[in-house]
Amino acid sequence: MFRSLGLGKFFGIDLYVHPTFWLLPLFVFASGSLGGDVSGALFEVAVVLAVFGCVALHEVGHALAARYYGIDTRDITLYPVGGVARLERMPTKPLQEIVIALAGPAVNVAIALGLVGGLAAREYLLPGSLASPGVADRFLGHLTVANLALVAFNLVPAFPMDGGRVFRAVLALGLPRVEATRLAVGLGAAVAVGFGLIGLGLVPNPLTGTTAAQPGLVLVAGVVYLLGQAELAGVKAEATRRRLPWAVPLDEVPADRFTGWRWDARRGVWGLYQDGVLVREVYAG
Repeated sequence: MFRSLGLGKFFGIDLYVHPTFWLLPLFVFASGSLGGDVSGALFEVAVVLAVFGCVALHEVGHALAARYYGIDTRDITLYPVGGVARLERMPTKPLQEIVIALAGPAVNVAIALGLVGGLAAREYLLPGSLASPGVADRFLGHLTVANLALVAFNLVPAFPMDGGRVFRAVLALGLPRVEATRLAVGLGAAVAVGFGLIGLGLVPNPLTGTTAAQPGLVLVAGVVYLLGQAELAGVKAEATRRRLPWAVPLDEVPADRFTGWRWDARRGVWGLYQDGVLVREVYAG
């Protein structure tokens, strides 16, 4: 019913905003203006939109690093919980995956350094300007902190975040890719449980020491867990395809009188058929 909004191309890559994204600035504005401070609410919305501009650049960093290794990016989409760059394929070489995963946080580090340099230059040219910061100074300060927070958050070794992908790639230097993914996803699931407990207010937030409920963190926990499980299922399926290179996807062949292997993506299983009759199943992984 609702389509993603296209924002044009970045380095030849289509950039979209998912319809659900607009719930975030709407929520921020509504929360900030409850006390009557509309100007403050608008300031917070401006910061949120600027932060997601940095998130888009973060995803472009991944895409350009992937392009260096000959991997194209279909598009980049911004969601309320972050951005997603859809690569044509995932790198299978561990060192390539490490470079691609770290390229995103590296962009945020560069942005933060640039902002700090700009604030330092302003203080040098106008001594004492940061002692009584104006709206622009506060905006840049918030944006700097947000970029550093993005770096820290993305480097948490919780698959499928960047830190989790680096962790999986390091494990894959000495383990089969499926096993490395299984361990990385397991750690990511544990981190997601931790996020969920903090978000529900059952465990104190280590940064604030409080136990206030944080629904956004619960949402992040769910996304981390589900995307991790989806990645594990995809890696298992790819491993099975490599073991059974003669197999044919289920939706590419007629069902009647087929003899051979077919992949059932819905169930995650390979089926061996003899004249259209299923005689054996092999589950991925």
